[in-house]
Amino acid sequence: MAHDGSMCRSSETPLERIMSGLRDFPHWVAEQPASQLGEVIIKSRQIIDRTEAVAADATRRFEKASGYKADGFIGMVPWLRVNGKLSGGAAAERMEVAHKLNDLPRTEEALARGEIGYQHAVTMARTAQNLGAAQVRKAEAMLLKAAETMDPGQFVGVAKNFEHEVDAQAALAAANRAHERRYLRIGQPVDGLVRIDGLLDAEGGAIVRTALERYAKPTKADTRTTDQRLADALIQRCQAGIGSGHPDGAGPRPQLIIKASLDTLGGIDGAPAGELEWGGTVPSEAVRRFACDAAITRITGLGELEQEITHAGRSIPPATRRALVARDRHCVFPGCDRPAAWCDGHHLVHWADGGPTRMENLGLVCGTHHRKVHEEGWKLRREKDGRWVATPRQQKIAPGCRSTRVVRPARA
Repeated sequence: MAHDGSMCRSSETPLERIMSGLRDFPHWVAEQPASQLGEVIIKSRQIIDRTEAVAADATRRFEKASGYKADGFIGMVPWLRVNGKLSGGAAAERMEVAHKLNDLPRTEEALARGEIGYQHAVTMARTAQNLGAAQVRKAEAMLLKAAETMDPGQFVGVAKNFEHEVDAQAALAAANRAHERRYLRIGQPVDGLVRIDGLLDAEGGAIVRTALERYAKPTKADTRTTDQRLADALIQRCQAGIGSGHPDGAGPRPQLIIKASLDTLGGIDGAPAGELEWGGTVPSEAVRRFACDAAITRITGLGELEQEITHAGRSIPPATRRALVARDRHCVFPGCDRPAAWCDGHHLVHWADGGPTRMENLGLVCGTHHRKVHEEGWKLRREKDGRWVATPRQQKIAPGCRSTRVVRPARA
């Protein structure tokens, strides 16, 4: 009987042996001591990730042979949705990764060997989608080495920074597209509850996280879940802000920590992206926008690190801010009347480019129009008669002509 069983097993395909092992797997796991299940979890994840590499190769070959047509489907995505039991988004992601891994053989091999996880491979595929596979192949060894030592969330930051170094304009365009997808919905009360749903770009998410963090920490004998603490923190933060702000915005500014190099601040090609404290990156132009009215802590070398020598002098001083509000009253972008409390102080010539933090080089702009000036390339200037003129990217104004986007100065 033993001989016959051996013959039977030898005739099984590798896939049949895997399926047979999976049938016995739950019973075996149930018999293991709970304290020793860590290795089971790790190995299970490795099996799943390594199988994704095999599935990617099989998916490409199956699609090329039009195997899905035999089952009556018009494409691989609907075939995967039904037969792979995947959502439409997950099926589309599998197809995208399968195609890109064909152009990144070292990444596919690393996934097949279990050196990286599937989410690492997804990030590599999306980087290749954004920059082209040829650019990624040049740095593939470096990126894979980083992926081996980082969790997928951390690796996304490395990949985004690489994208910024290779093509800062493309990274900026991607950040602008992400910003356009932002939304927030606050529903009507139903059964005593109000649903809040939304999407924020990385910058907005970091601001919200920073604002809520100290309110969301667990107290002694706290029985609330993490989600409940965040919900309570949102309410407390909003309550704290009602009626307590300075009407002219001259009080302490909200703190958002961004780590950036001097090259990034200077907008130099090839510079890395800015890194948000809570994860995620922002393009160099977003860093420059924040830096228009912000405290800058500068660390230039080990000597300064040891002595904690810092410099913070780019925030607009309260007295200057009040004078700015008295002069501008509201956002100076033509046609905008958002109040001063909603506005940043914008340097017409950025201080990183030598512009002074003085009235003649400053103007109040709301968040939306501050983005237009930095990320979207608009030019903002103040005429001698006090009028503000905004010019779209690459639009030139003939000498002696006036832009139609002009606003009269506020009356004293």
